[in-house]
Amino acid sequence: MNKLNQILAEDGVLLTDGATGTELFARGLTSGDPPEQWNEIRPEPVLDVHRTYIKAGSRLILTNTFGGTTFRLKLHKLQDRSYDFNKLGAQLAQQAASEVPQEIIVAGSIGPTGEILTPMGEMEYEDAVKAFAIQAQGLADGGTDVFWIETMSDIDEVKAAVEGIRTVSDLPICAAMTFDTKGRTMMGVTPQDAIRALKEMGVAAVGANCGNGTDEIEAVITSMHEICPDTILIAKSNAGMPQWKGDELLYDGTPAVMAEYTKRVRALGARIIGGCCGSTPLHIAAMAEALGQPVDEDMVVQARGYLIQENPTTEPTKDKARRRRRRK
Repeated sequence: MNKLNQILAEDGVLLTDGATGTELFARGLTSGDPPEQWNEIRPEPVLDVHRTYIKAGSRLILTNTFGGTTFRLKLHKLQDRSYDFNKLGAQLAQQAASEVPQEIIVAGSIGPTGEILTPMGEMEYEDAVKAFAIQAQGLADGGTDVFWIETMSDIDEVKAAVEGIRTVSDLPICAAMTFDTKGRTMMGVTPQDAIRALKEMGVAAVGANCGNGTDEIEAVITSMHEICPDTILIAKSNAGMPQWKGDELLYDGTPAVMAEYTKRVRALGARIIGGCCGSTPLHIAAMAEALGQPVDEDMVVQARGYLIQENPTTEPTKDKARRRRRRK
């Protein structure tokens, strides 16, 4: 039995981490810098993010490799470093996981390429498969336990990612799409379409991440659970909705809000639950407490006293707001 199924069999539910990008911004990452490069040039802040989420109660942590395809890294003239950054990202997450006695799953994060497949766009399917295979090879060689495809809008891009992964590894694959366009993905995919197609691809868990807040994620999980009640479902919502307050972008979902969302989405059928944009370790600590799982008490106390006016999840420039989908 793999780690994913083992923890689910023991606990019934699995808590993931929250946002990576905003946590790295809080540690010095600047606008326009590729977070994946920090796996090489600034590994300690990356390790600190992983360690803090584990302390908050996460049993599954995502590698700092969301934009690790050659297509994404080409924007920074780093396309030749895809394998290296992904391998390092998995190694750093495994290092953090090895420091605690409890079993922690390292999930190799694979985000969209940022391109559109032909005939609507210019990216050839075979090129997408190749890019995902390079990323997957790095993650596999770095020691990832599962692959985590996320924030996808196109079924065919998910298929390319799965195919690329399967050229190098038979580890479990989890896949989540983003239904932020009136209950559909940007490419028009419904939750019902998604779960049917992803099940046919043989992925281990299916669900939704990012999007327009908790209500949207809950609706997606409800739809998916009605069609495939036995499927392991993923719910990874943003911490509410972003709002401009002066020159700061704040997410309005406090830890208390996310704790209540955790209870509701679990009752709707989700078994892998976490946070996406705007979610901090304090949010995850509150969610762990809501699930009755072990969590650092000091973090829970902080989460209980958390006020929306004190929300540390800010992105002080509009440029960062435009990139919130790029960096969970």
